[in-house]
Amino acid sequence: MNPEKTIKKNLLRRSAFVDNELVIHKGVPLPTWIELSLIDVCNRSCSFCPKSDENVAPDTYQKMSRTLIDKLSEELIEIKFKGAFALCGYGEPLLHKDILYITEKLSKAGNVEIVTNGDVLTSKMMKNLYDSKASRLLISMYDGPQQIKKFKKMIIDSKVPDDFVILRDRWYDEGQNFGVKLTNRAGTINIGNQVKNIHTTCYYPSYQFLIDWNGDVFLCPQDWQRRVSMGNIMQENIFNIWIGPSFDKFRKNLLKGKRVDSPCKSCNAQGTLLGQTHASLWRKIYK
Repeated sequence: MNPEKTIKKNLLRRSAFVDNELVIHKGVPLPTWIELSLIDVCNRSCSFCPKSDENVAPDTYQKMSRTLIDKLSEELIEIKFKGAFALCGYGEPLLHKDILYITEKLSKAGNVEIVTNGDVLTSKMMKNLYDSKASRLLISMYDGPQQIKKFKKMIIDSKVPDDFVILRDRWYDEGQNFGVKLTNRAGTINIGNQVKNIHTTCYYPSYQFLIDWNGDVFLCPQDWQRRVSMGNIMQENIFNIWIGPSFDKFRKNLLKGKRVDSPCKSCNAQGTLLGQTHASLWRKIYK
């Protein structure tokens, strides 16, 4: 596998959702990428992940409720959301016992991608996820190329379409940085060949956000310390949070190239690879 090709393919796939499924509601562009952290526990402790430090991101075993999923799905359908969901966040999504219910419910509102380390995955589970209307299953392989054979056999045994599963090479290599660009998770970790110059402009809050297990909404998945919540979807309507003062503050500053507030001022993520169309529309709105 070629890490550069894997990354380019991933960006092209995400761009199809982020940049091409844009919907205007009440004069503003809706988000097109919503990440959900279903459960606050992971069965792994990778050195490049904040979960490796219990003082930063301890396993709490808290999990997202069906009630929250139902509310989110219904509110997004109401405003004609057409984007995608990524089930990953601060834990391993396949550890959530309601993963099939969650996938099927969210699939009524948008495309559902599941990002997993594959450790608890079986051919039966893979088939069940496909039948629950997941659009993609992304398996991040951390142990080495020997995992390719294992998961390819699983795909054959499950009888799901080949393009349903994406295998991602993430095993350690100093020259490849796990096959991805490492970030400091908004100043949380410092490992590998980190980018020293912090980027200024960022489009993340123009097109996406992350929802934690309890409904707290965060700017993006970089904020592993959960420092600034934009609101809580169990207490407010998701659209009202999206256009609310907290999001507006960060969105305006980041579109102007001002990383002046925490957690953004400590973050070295590029943040401009996707969401250019959203950013352009928000700039016009703020004028």
